[in-house]
This record gives sequence, structure tokens and C-alpha cells, in this order.
Amino acid sequence: MRLTNSGYRTATITRRRVLTLAGGSALTALSLPLSGSAQAAEPAVPSRGFNLPDWLDRKDGIAPSEAVLEKLRQTGFESVRLPVNGDLISAGDTAALHRIRDGVMNLVGRGFAVIVDMHPSASLHTALRDDFDAGAERAARAWTALRDVIADLPASSVYPELLNEPPLERGAWIPLRDRLAETVRDRCPLHTLVWGPAPYQGIWELNDTPPLADDNQIAAIHFYAPMAFTHQCQTWDTSSPLARIANLPFPATKDTPRIREFIEELRAAGDEQAATLIEEQSSTPWTEAAIAAEFAGLAHWSKTQGCPVMMNEFGVLNFCVDAESRTFWVRAVRQAAEAHGIGWTYWELDQGFGFIGSRLSTEGFDRSMIAALIGDG
Repeated sequence: MRLTNSGYRTATITRRRVLTLAGGSALTALSLPLSGSAQAAEPAVPSRGFNLPDWLDRKDGIAPSEAVLEKLRQTGFESVRLPVNGDLISAGDTAALHRIRDGVMNLVGRGFAVIVDMHPSASLHTALRDDFDAGAERAARAWTALRDVIADLPASSVYPELLNEPPLERGAWIPLRDRLAETVRDRCPLHTLVWGPAPYQGIWELNDTPPLADDNQIAAIHFYAPMAFTHQCQTWDTSSPLARIANLPFPATKDTPRIREFIEELRAAGDEQAATLIEEQSSTPWTEAAIAAEFAGLAHWSKTQGCPVMMNEFGVLNFCVDAESRTFWVRAVRQAAEAHGIGWTYWELDQGFGFIGSRLSTEGFDRSMIAALIGDG
């Protein structure tokens, strides 16, 4: 995929200007030290991280054990992307807000940078898609409540992410993105804002997406290419052809025997949809070079737009893939990101894409996956 400079440039609002507009009132609420000053500076981009869903985005979420967090930190992980659920956040629900604050502070206290990711529930996702005004209002209300929690946490370590994979067309998302940014910024003048393009946070979707009018931001993308490989044997949508694809290798090309044979098997079984998906996606070789080219394009967008970038989701399901292919892809993506100065957080810690057996036990850490993620090579 080729990225070009859209030529769109926005007016810049510096952090000093934000403080002037806010009258400095937000600073009086801070009980923890901030790093840096109000001077504009290149934001620090979180990296060497993992996503930790099903904790603060659910009423019955499970917190990781202290021993697991300590082992992860000692292993070399530095960041956590922490999904939160806007439907569970309201100004009157102080218990939920305190729970989020306590969870984030626990991670920060262990030395992690934390991305607080507004991860829309199925209900909010549907509202944004089918009743935009109502959905946008719900998202804004959630941030109006949550921003007070973020404001009381150190800007050097905590990063508010406006909305994960916005289920909108670009023309609808950009004004909502700007509204959410303004809502958060009103109480968080020094925190770095994280946002991604709509609707999938794909690299290609940045092509026509301008940055925020703010000099303290990070654009975040997700990377799961090719999905025929990364999502094979997926279980949450049995109607998807991805659910019927299994045991594909990486690296590979359309002429790799397993690729060719499996396409033939699917066609013989009458599954043209799955066969065509693999055929189309393997038309571009599944190689380190192809991955590196994607991140070169991402770095080009970052440079031309003057906006730092990160990859806050990437991963391979562990349901039916061989371990060697899985670690090859993970290492190749991680190295390509790092080679272009792009931070990363892996999706996810301990579920289908995960690299440990359980967030409650220090046993079951996948050494080969951790080496692919943290290793020097």
C-alpha cells in the first residue's frame, strides 16, 4: 500500500497555549508529578508493550496478579494498553472511576507507561454506526467523566486514547475525534493524546487523515496483515471464511505448496469464499520485505505530517498456527516497527493472541513469543 502526503496541514496548538486557554486550572487538580514542561516537545511514544483487555472494560473483569505484572516488567515489557468501556463510565459512578484509577496507578507504580483506551462496547459501536449523534454524545460523556481521572495521573506515563477502531467513515470520525480531543484536553493540558484512523486503524487509512491540531499527539495504527494468516481458525464469527482457514505458514507466497494445496482443498469442498480470500491475500508475498515496506510507508506519513506514530495492536491467533510461523511474523513486524522508530503494543496478553497462559500465574510464559517480542534480534 502506498501512502502519499495529503497536503493538509492544520493550525498547531501548543501545550503552552492550551495552558493559557485553560487558565492553568487543571494543574491544581494534579496530585502526581508531570514530566517535562508546557514547552512543545516531541511526545515520548510508548513501546515494548501488550494489551490487557477483560479487566477494566468489564464489570467482572480479572486483574492480573502482582507476580505476573512484576515478571512482565522484569522481562522487559514497558507499556500496557488498557481498554476501558465507556458504557461503564459515568460521572456518578465513582466506584468504576476509582477502579480505573487504581488499576492505572498500579501499573504506573510498576514502571509501565499506560494507554487508557476507550474501547467501544458492542452497544456503543452500534450506536455510532446507526445513530451517530447519540453515539457521539455517549462517547463525549464517557470522556467527560474519565478525563478527571486522567488529569490526576502523571502525563509522563498515562496516555488517553480517544476511541478504538471508530466504526465510522472518515468524514464523520474526524469532527468527533476533534471533539473528543477537546473534551480530554480541557482537563489534561499536558497528556499526549492517542488517536487512530477510521474504521480499522489500518496504515492505508492514514492516507487522507490529517493529524489533530495539537502538537502533543500520537497516531496509532493496527497491523494484522495478511489476515488469512493472523486470524486463521478465528472463533467469534463462524460465518467468516477466516474460521475455515487453518495451518497456513509464514513466510509464504502464492506458490508455497501448503498455500496452493489448501486453496485446492477448499475449492474441492465448495468453499470458494475462503479459497478466494487466500488467493487474493497471497498475491502479495508474505515476507519480511513486504512487512518492512508497510512500515516504511507509515514512517513517511509520520515525517510528512509531523506526527509521531505507533502500532498499538498486532498479533497472531494461536488456535491452529505452527509456533515457528507465528514467531517469525511477530518478530518481523516488531523489527520493522522498531527499524522505523515506531512504538508498539502487542494484542494481547493471555487470550487467543496471547503469549502467556494466564494473567494469574507466572507459569506458562511462551519463551519463543517473548523472544520474538523483546529479543534484540
